[in-house]
Amino acid sequence: MATPTQEEQQLHFVVFPFMSQGHMAPMIDIARLLAQRGVIVTIITTPQNAARFKATLDRAMESGLFIRLLEVQFPCAEFGLPEGCESFDMLPSFSLAWNFYQATDALETPVKKLLPELTPSPNCILSDVLFAFTLDIANQFQIPRIVFHGVCCFRLVCLHNLRISNVLDHVSSETEYFVVPNMRHKVEFTKCQVTQVMAENLKQFSEERKKADLESYGVIINSFEEMEPEYVKEYKKTREDKVWCIGPVSLCNKDAMDKAQRGNKASVDEQEFLRWLDSQKPGTVIYACLGSISNLTPSQLIQLGLGLEASNRPFIWVIRASDASNDVDTWISEDGFEERTKGRGLVIRGWAPQVLILSHQAIGGFLTHCGWNSTIEGISAGVPLITWPLFADQFANEKLAVQIVEIGVRVGVEEPMRWGEEEKIGVLVKKEDISGKGLMRGSNLAPEMKRQPKSPYSKRA
Repeated sequence: MATPTQEEQQLHFVVFPFMSQGHMAPMIDIARLLAQRGVIVTIITTPQNAARFKATLDRAMESGLFIRLLEVQFPCAEFGLPEGCESFDMLPSFSLAWNFYQATDALETPVKKLLPELTPSPNCILSDVLFAFTLDIANQFQIPRIVFHGVCCFRLVCLHNLRISNVLDHVSSETEYFVVPNMRHKVEFTKCQVTQVMAENLKQFSEERKKADLESYGVIINSFEEMEPEYVKEYKKTREDKVWCIGPVSLCNKDAMDKAQRGNKASVDEQEFLRWLDSQKPGTVIYACLGSISNLTPSQLIQLGLGLEASNRPFIWVIRASDASNDVDTWISEDGFEERTKGRGLVIRGWAPQVLILSHQAIGGFLTHCGWNSTIEGISAGVPLITWPLFADQFANEKLAVQIVEIGVRVGVEEPMRWGEEEKIGVLVKKEDISGKGLMRGSNLAPEMKRQPKSPYSKRA
């Protein structure tokens, strides 16, 4: 009787990261963490997304890790998307979100053809929660499907308690604060902070994902028990204990190259801004970045820039590439902002190597939209947060950072940003809201909020 080869004896995970910067980066980290523990990993994604992570994965494979990257074509034209628009953060307008989700579901057919060709046969599918079709594939091949949730357990427990209590049925106002029932802390939100206005087709899409999530074998979370112990415990109760918190996964990026190239190519030379950071005093620089899919108006972005200027602190300001950024670029050059902040401010347009920046000793505060990746990366780096949530899970993440972990101060945003209604909502945060925060007042920074030389959460991966 033939004995199985070493490869045949190894576990084989097939990983499906959702095509968006904030979903891809942690799942690529997870793939590397699995491979470091002797698992064969096959990552399935589209050509544009594969290109974003190719350098990182090439280095991982050269180091001896068994990771394969397989590409499936993304049907942009078939679903009315611009050519090459293979990631959610590349959408020119939120009106194309439904087109993007339909194109995503269309990947089921080529993926089903691909899986039987894999050797050794897969033992498990690790899927982003937004890929409902991977449950059908897992059932077809009679292997478990484990879901990746790119949020914290606190957020998931909030959603669970809201769903089973029906408390929202008794809240009439969008702006009235109510208490989330059965939480370990007194947690209050407004209705508009925890619900999203969705078209009917997107509601159906969301319900299909929830159903597939609940029918899956278990859940992987980019969090850790020491940070939110009560909520990890509570969430495990809702999932028959099949919840694994394996974060902060960004800590698997240990050398400067991995940190610099995690997810994309920076629009500035890494060595240039590292030299700039090296020239600043420890704990003095404010890093301002509001995520890969934020869609703030030019007037709101200008208020942010003026707030950073008025803070009298050195800063790095990341401006997402968008139509609005063109207007902001004009303001920066014509208003004299660049000249007035020369030597004190560094503007990065497009993508920035956030993990590399946050790990630098010069960073003393992080102005963030509270996306979960940014929140946990800031916490694990020991950097105090200035919180400016925009939508989705971000108000819950703010609550965790400010109220429970106590590593943040609020800018004071009460109302979420709605895609397509940015101009109607107008300016939510003025320059005084930014420059007047405790983190911006130099030596007046509260001692308990100062950056910790070594975060207690920085040795997980």
